[in-house]
Amino acid sequence: MSANSRLTIAAHALAWIGLYQRQGHEVATSEQIATSANTNPVVIRRLLGELRRAGLVESRRGVGAGWSLARELESMTLLDVYEAVEPGPLFAMHRATPDPECVVGHGIQPAMQSIYEGIEETVRHELARVTLANVLQDVLATPR
Repeated sequence: MSANSRLTIAAHALAWIGLYQRQGHEVATSEQIATSANTNPVVIRRLLGELRRAGLVESRRGVGAGWSLARELESMTLLDVYEAVEPGPLFAMHRATPDPECVVGHGIQPAMQSIYEGIEETVRHELARVTLANVLQDVLATPR
């Protein structure tokens, strides 16, 4: 099972746009952000589209096209970003219903569901504590 990097790349994009705007630029292009994240601009555009639907970024078309923050980094949490780019639960149940005649098959989903709900609640609480301003501050404090 591979880890999902959508939250990390979305946070990267928002921190990058925030820093770029603090340096006096109005908008950032998906190509600029993609270079920093070392990914394809299409990946960035898709994530930014989800962030736009969540009200975290705005886009401008035509001359001077690009992306800008819709809110200050201080008012965005990692939970806001997570909810924008991760539409489903953190963990999932079986794709096919387990055998209800089997003692394990009958009880595994209710047992795991309560565990997963507790984990999800903890993750959401922790993500809500961290703003994108905190993330950018930590990024800038990291020695090169």
